[in-house]
Amino acid sequence: MTVHIVGAGLAGLAAAVALTEKGQHVIVYDAAAQAGGRCRSYYDREIDRTIDNGNHLVLSGNPCVQRYLRMVGATDRLVGPDGDGFHFLDLARDHRFVVRPNDGPIPWWIISPERRVPGTNWLDYFAAIKLAFAPPGASVADVLPHDELYRILWEPLAVSALNTPIEEASAQGFWRVLAKTLAKGGQFSRPLIARETLADTFVTPGLAFLTARGGEVRLGTRIKRLDYADGKVVGLASDSADETWEAGDQIIMAAPPAIAERLVRDLETPGADEPIVNAHFATTDPPETPLEVVAVVGGAAQWVFRRPGLASVTVSAARAMVDEPADVLAPRLWADVARAFPALGEAMPPYRIIKEKRATIRQSPADEALRPGYATKFGNLWLAGDWTRTGLPATIEGSLQSGFRAARAALENYSMPSNKAVLR
Repeated sequence: MTVHIVGAGLAGLAAAVALTEKGQHVIVYDAAAQAGGRCRSYYDREIDRTIDNGNHLVLSGNPCVQRYLRMVGATDRLVGPDGDGFHFLDLARDHRFVVRPNDGPIPWWIISPERRVPGTNWLDYFAAIKLAFAPPGASVADVLPHDELYRILWEPLAVSALNTPIEEASAQGFWRVLAKTLAKGGQFSRPLIARETLADTFVTPGLAFLTARGGEVRLGTRIKRLDYADGKVVGLASDSADETWEAGDQIIMAAPPAIAERLVRDLETPGADEPIVNAHFATTDPPETPLEVVAVVGGAAQWVFRRPGLASVTVSAARAMVDEPADVLAPRLWADVARAFPALGEAMPPYRIIKEKRATIRQSPADEALRPGYATKFGNLWLAGDWTRTGLPATIEGSLQSGFRAARAALENYSMPSNKAVLR
C-alpha cells in the first residue's frame, strides 16, 4: 500500500519513518517549504545564527523520543547539561539551587535538604499524590497546596509541560507527566536538549531515512481537499494536481488541528490555543561553552538555554506578553538571561523574538476532553498530532507517540500479519 501523510511535523515524520521501516511506501505532504512543523530551524541573518523556531526540552524518560532517534540513527544528537538535576534561579530570593532526584522509584532525594527545593519539607512532596486522584474537571491549582514547593517547582513544571496557566491546567494531565518521569526517578527525568538544532536532531535524520528508502516528501504542497467514497478516502487534491488512489491506500492526517478540521469531514478538534514566546540572543561565548539550562522563577523568562554563541528563552502560556512589541520584550527577557548567566554581561546583544500565538492546544480539563482519538469514521483515515488524545501533553513526546500509533493502525488495518507487533 501507499500511505499518504498530510503534515511533515514530528507526528507525520514519526508515522512515515515507522511505516517505511516496515517496507511501506509513504508520501508526505506539507504546505511549508521545510519540514519539521514547530520544530523547524533556520538561519537568521539579523543575528547571524541558526536558531530553532522554539526551544524544546525533552526528558530522558520520553520513550518515543528515544525510539525515533534510534530508528533514524540520531541518538547522539540529544545531550544533557553538565551535572545532574534541574538548575533553578529564584529571582525573588536571588538564590540558585539544583533539584537532584535520585535514580530509582523510591524518592529518597526529598529527605536530603541538599537535593530538594530550599525551604521545603520532605512531607510537602507527597501532596503531589493528590494529582493521581484529581476529579476530571480539576486544575493543578485546585489540587496542590499553594506553598513554596508549588511556587518554585510544581508551577514551572506544570506550565511548561502543559503550556497552560496553572489555574487552568489539567491536574490529571500533569499527573500523567509526573508519573512517567519524576515519579520514576532521576534516570527518567534528566533534561535533554538538541546538541545543535531541532532540525539537526529530529528533522534532517528523519528525512534522510525516508528518502534513502524510497519515501517521497512533497514540501510546498498544500492539500485543498480529500475525496471520499464508500466510507473511505479515495484521493486528494493539492494545489498542483488531483490524485486518485489505489485500493488499499491509506491516509494519516498529521496536520495542525485547524487544517485537519477543514479537510476531515465531521471532525471536531479542541478550539482553544495557547501561545509561546521565544527569544534568541546572539552571544559571543567561545565554542567550548557548555550547554546549560536554568529554570527562572519569578521573572519574565521561564527557561533559559545557553549554548556556544546563543542564549535562548522560552515563555509558555504567554498570554500576557504575546502581543507586546519585540523591542519591549527583549530587554525584559535579557535581564533574566543576564541574571541567570552573569558572565554574559548586562549589554543586550542582537536578538530575535519569535511568537507562536497558536503554539499548542490549551490543556485544561475541558479542552482535554475534546481531543479526538486516532481512529475516524472513515476506514482508511487516521489522525496523528500532539493535539490528539495521546494521554500526554502537546509535546515532542506526544507528537511522536501519535505518529507511531497512527502508523500501527494503518498497518493493522491493511491486515498484514507480519506487522501486527509493530511499535508495541
